[in-house]
Amino acid sequence: MYQWRKFDFFEEKKIKIPEEIEGGIQCCSSGRGRIVLGSQDGTVSLLDRTLQLHRSFPAHSASVLLLQQLKQRNFLVTVGEDEQMPPQQAAVCLKVFDLDKRQEEESSSSSPECLQILRIFTNQFPEAKITSFVVFEEAPPIIFIALGLDNGCIYCIQGDIARERIKRFKLEVDSGQPGKTKSAITGLGFRVDGQAFQLFAVTSSSVSLFNLHAQTPTGQTLDHIGSETASVAMSDRLELIIGRPEAVYFYEVDGRGPCWAFEGEKKFLGWFRGYLLCVIADQRTGKNTFNIYDLKNRLIAHSIAVQEVSHMLCEWGTIVLIMADKSALFIVEKDMESKLDLLFKKNLYTVAINLVQSQQADAVATAEVLRKYGDHLYSKQDYDEAMAQYILTIGHLEPSYVIQKFLDAQRIYNLTNYLEKLHEKGLASKDHTTLLLNCYTKLKDVDKLDLFIKSEDEHKFDVETAIRVCRAANYHEHAMYVAKKSGKHEWYLKILLEDLDRYDEALQYINSLDPSQAGLTVEEYGKILVEHKPKETIQILMRLCTEEGESAKGGTFITMLPSPVDFLNIFVHHPQSLMEFLEKYTNKVKDSPAQVEIHNTLMELYLSHDLDFPSLSQTGSNENGDLGTNRGSNAAATTSRTVSNGNVLSDDANEEKYRKERRRKGLILLKNAWPAEQEQPLYDVDLAIILCEMNSFKEGLLYLYEKLKLYKEVIACYMQAHDHEGLIACCKRLGDSGKGGDPSLWADLLKYFGELGEDCSKEVKEVLTYIERDDMLPPIIVLQTLSRNPCLTLSVIKDYIARKLEKESKLIDEDRIAIEKYQEETSTMRKEIQDLRTNARIFQLSKCTACTFTLDLPAVHFMCMHSFHQRCLGDNEKECPECAPEYRSVLETKRNLEQNSKTQDYFFQQVRSSKNGFSVIAEYFGKGIISKTNKGSSEAVKPTNDYSNGSF
Repeated sequence: MYQWRKFDFFEEKKIKIPEEIEGGIQCCSSGRGRIVLGSQDGTVSLLDRTLQLHRSFPAHSASVLLLQQLKQRNFLVTVGEDEQMPPQQAAVCLKVFDLDKRQEEESSSSSPECLQILRIFTNQFPEAKITSFVVFEEAPPIIFIALGLDNGCIYCIQGDIARERIKRFKLEVDSGQPGKTKSAITGLGFRVDGQAFQLFAVTSSSVSLFNLHAQTPTGQTLDHIGSETASVAMSDRLELIIGRPEAVYFYEVDGRGPCWAFEGEKKFLGWFRGYLLCVIADQRTGKNTFNIYDLKNRLIAHSIAVQEVSHMLCEWGTIVLIMADKSALFIVEKDMESKLDLLFKKNLYTVAINLVQSQQADAVATAEVLRKYGDHLYSKQDYDEAMAQYILTIGHLEPSYVIQKFLDAQRIYNLTNYLEKLHEKGLASKDHTTLLLNCYTKLKDVDKLDLFIKSEDEHKFDVETAIRVCRAANYHEHAMYVAKKSGKHEWYLKILLEDLDRYDEALQYINSLDPSQAGLTVEEYGKILVEHKPKETIQILMRLCTEEGESAKGGTFITMLPSPVDFLNIFVHHPQSLMEFLEKYTNKVKDSPAQVEIHNTLMELYLSHDLDFPSLSQTGSNENGDLGTNRGSNAAATTSRTVSNGNVLSDDANEEKYRKERRRKGLILLKNAWPAEQEQPLYDVDLAIILCEMNSFKEGLLYLYEKLKLYKEVIACYMQAHDHEGLIACCKRLGDSGKGGDPSLWADLLKYFGELGEDCSKEVKEVLTYIERDDMLPPIIVLQTLSRNPCLTLSVIKDYIARKLEKESKLIDEDRIAIEKYQEETSTMRKEIQDLRTNARIFQLSKCTACTFTLDLPAVHFMCMHSFHQRCLGDNEKECPECAPEYRSVLETKRNLEQNSKTQDYFFQQVRSSKNGFSVIAEYFGKGIISKTNKGSSEAVKPTNDYSNGSF
């Protein structure tokens, strides 16, 4: 102990105890921010932090022997002597004071309220000298008081003393030797650990431990050597500390623990913040020394020669020594910064490190001490040891501070060690990883590189940085290992394809990935794979897009798979491979969600003159800018075109044959992708028409126009090709109105021949046959149309005109006969009306028209010459039952005609749909629907026929 270093980590301050405190100080205690002194005259004094008298009151009439300030409640427990009358002797009693309550409010020195007074000694508990005293606060209001006596007994009082709900019991310390007188109790100490509630008891000849949590307390002897003096204390680790002349001993529940050997009589022992406090008396010189020991760091934190000490306390984070001359010595610990400055001045960095670690300083303060120690060693060129200290600062010291030092010193081995530790703790940045790997590569230390890269633990470095550095240093295998282990598939494939040209291995790796990852990697590196391994790449794409080997019929499942459209960009330079891929896909999957886009792309490939990469169908629908690039390079390869599968078509014959085959496939696609039961095809019709026109694909155009019912565009194609035979055949097929065709095609055809400018008599005669059959054009229009062709003679239409004139003559004769008939009927009706208006009618019917019985009165005669019994008519006497239905039918027809005259759309629709619109207009005039208009009015005047009312 005497060889330990001594330091001044504490500072002293001497304060005088107030003179108001008279008599000798018998006992003292501390707690709740105050010091309590018990005097021999029975007075208790309360001192504040400056040792000013805060309050005093008489606790006992004779003297205060012992006292204890409670921590949880502001209670004071005292043991003292009170005089009795009679007889004239003092009785020892225990009192409990509530310091928050006073008996008298007027006086500042009034006594606090005494909650309870207990006589300690009774018949069951014989009187003896009290040698030690401890109080333990259980759950309020329960307290446990232990009184050690000189006869080796311990009197215990437990319970709510204020309400006198207590129990008393006695513990006896076993001396260990039969017949030997029991020794006095020199020290007591409570130990509470979880449910364990124990009491240490020390005598001059033994150390005992009592278990108080049991129903019946039990005791055991821990040691047969005790302490003669009251130098007993408890550590914060619940250890009992005993001071003997030869050493200081620590006891735990299982017996004696460590001991610290040093000479001298220990008058007082204490424990303060991990420090051991000792007041030691030197027997040779008679002087007292107060030492503060740091047992963990094996140093003396403070040492001072003192006068005779009567009591030792700890309060306010301060050690207080009460002297026999009524003075007090305050010993205060210096702050950590001051202690460290003291050690740094002496270059005692090891002590400083141990000090901050033992006092549980924050990590930043510890790292600062380690940094200074490292700087000190670095200045002495002890680089290895300096680096050892810097490594301990990782996580708190900026790594660049250390790295810069060792870059300057060219200590690459130490720098490597530091960077390794930095990565182990997961605090390395990308730059640190780069630097460490560069160190490995410069040292050519493949073993360490393997250990760092191929560690089985989780990577504690930036993966992409490690891959990039290893790749740049040509450590491709290491880079691939890291990429594969960390799931960086794109880096793994980049190295395989761009650096090592190992295409087969790359394809195998892609096959091993799950579909989502495989799809992403193919999108990224598919161009290279298609260029070198087209067939294998197409197989992978088929597996991704169709999941070969699994059912792909469910619509939900199909929508979860990647679409072939996502991979079009990888075929930017290889349209032949793209065509093969899409053909395989469409043959396998019939209901793909992207079938419109797929058919559009296939169609462009089929119809393209030079098998160029699709562009129209992908405009605006693909974000990859590569789709529209390098079109010129593909077009330039027309004469000696090399397709992706290696077959070379060099001559024009094979080229033309290949083009025809593709167009045949294109026509099949146009037809198959437009089922008869669907209104819209499974491709973009507008795009298909544009492609057919751009590539002069007549068959495709004709099919699309017919499906879209654009019959005029169909015959325009034949006209443009001067295919007269095909043109007439097309009109026969599409101009039949009975089959849903457009008869006006014949008129367009006649107009075409009229403007042709060459002899086409045969064709014109055939056309006139169909025009005459369906009566589509008036003869005058036919003559005007054909007159524009100077190569046609009148003989072409001679027979047609003769037949038309004959037919027209017959119609005129029929119309003339009908007119004469109608005029005769009209004249007859007018005469009859005039006769009804001017002449009387004689009714000569003798029978009822309804019942055929003889007509008798009352009878009703109608102007239509029908007569009825009145009883046969019933309620309807205003119209003839025989003529009324016919009359109503005429009125209903007239009403409908008038209603139709107001619906102009229906009229014009009839005019447009009729072969002869003039006949429709004439019919409307004949029925009186269209009448003259009034001047200044745009609305039609209602019919003014005299017979419109139908009166009889």
